Amino acid sequence: MTGNHADADDVSQEALIRAYRGLAGFNLQSDFFTWLYRIVINVSLNHLRRTSRRRTLSVDDVTLPEDAEKSTGADPARALELKQMTVDIGNALAELPDSLRATVVLVIFDGLPYKDAAEILECSEGTVAWRVHEARKKLREPLARYLEKTKDAAAGTKKSSATSAAKPSDKRHAGSER
Repeated sequence: MTGNHADADDVSQEALIRAYRGLAGFNLQSDFFTWLYRIVINVSLNHLRRTSRRRTLSVDDVTLPEDAEKSTGADPARALELKQMTVDIGNALAELPDSLRATVVLVIFDGLPYKDAAEILECSEGTVAWRVHEARKKLREPLARYLEKTKDAAAGTKKSSATSAAKPSDKRHAGSER
């Protein structure tokens, strides 16, 4: 959510300190995960408001995760393409309002169900669904080139599977003509 590792480290540290200090006030009937996550989200949002800046990422700022690095093989062009995509996604997310960004991070990146995200964000599941929908609408334009690549790849997969599915029937027809 913060846009860089150094700020994320600072936010994590501050959140853990706040959680430790607030441990005595933790309601044992609540879910610890949700309580802690809420602290992290609040500290992140406070940090973003305090710095009130939208930092633009560059390719030099990005370090690919190990599995993504392996997927590029030894192809530097592919690695650069993945880094650029990461930068574009990060910059597009940075343009979202804080509430939409927090929702996207929880639901899409962290994979939380709407119910858990709603509890953490202290809103209804319907609000979470609306925020995800709004965020996707706002991200569609800046990330359009990646969406087109995905559509083209999916169309190619459907086309090749349809072609291979048609081939056995062609053989049956060819056999019946004899």
